[in-house]
Amino acid sequence: MMAASTTTNKLRVGYVPEHFSAPLLQLIENDKELAEWIELVPNPSGTGQMITALKDRSIHLAVALTESLIAGIILGKGDYKLIGTYVTSPLNWAVITGANTKYKSITDLKGQKMGISRPGSGSQVMASVMALQQGWTNSTDSATEFVVKDSFKNLRDSVNDGSTAAFMWEWFTTKPYQDSGEVKFIVAASPESVAPELLAPPKLKIFLDKLDESINKFGTELGIRSVENVKYIQEKFDQREEDVKEWMKGVSYPKKTHEISQKTLEETVKDLGLAGVIPDSNKVMIPDQLVNTEVAKVTNA
Repeated sequence: MMAASTTTNKLRVGYVPEHFSAPLLQLIENDKELAEWIELVPNPSGTGQMITALKDRSIHLAVALTESLIAGIILGKGDYKLIGTYVTSPLNWAVITGANTKYKSITDLKGQKMGISRPGSGSQVMASVMALQQGWTNSTDSATEFVVKDSFKNLRDSVNDGSTAAFMWEWFTTKPYQDSGEVKFIVAASPESVAPELLAPPKLKIFLDKLDESINKFGTELGIRSVENVKYIQEKFDQREEDVKEWMKGVSYPKKTHEISQKTLEETVKDLGLAGVIPDSNKVMIPDQLVNTEVAKVTNA
């Protein structure tokens, strides 16, 4: 049963207010009819915040990270399923530390505290993947301790006040804070199969069809964007023109958002199992356990 405080005549869509959300924001700004029954709800703390919001029904659909969403389904954190794909290119993750840090490389972070926004968030999942890649999951003395900091700002503060050694966040979102000298990048990393997904239990084909139109206007291919869209992201997210253009070179969107790759699902579940995020990854039923096939089409791509 939905609490009275969350009752609404609108479909509430959670999203992270970052540059990837530009086609979604433009859709609601330009389609007045759709805006009558769609409400965008910013979730600046990311996927972990949206999983909680889905569980308490304060949002009905979320645009969030594949790994975290799948982990949430398998771990029973919410009654939701995937319904489509929002971005087809991997995110460019960075390992971030303080302005006057003693940590100069990833190996220096062995056994140190890593900041995360929330349990189950992308910042935690990707830090777990990094720990796996570095071989830190094999012994207790090298294990990574996660410290919850809730917001992006709190994470930046934590690496400067010493309560955490580092945290992981999307590279271009963080770059202005490196440029200003507030934080430093140890390294940028782009783990495979990290792409935002759309999820929700109800049928949302109308919304997805409309989103397809907005994405196609924005541009689906790497680097192919209009001057107007460069300016839109500059002004909306306070980014420099050269950074926006550089980001656009590495991001692509799907032509059909209701399609989900079987290969992506299988690789993501395998990686989550290897990183220790989920147990018994070989027992996950793909796609039935993860995808609402009444809305989404699972492809062999």
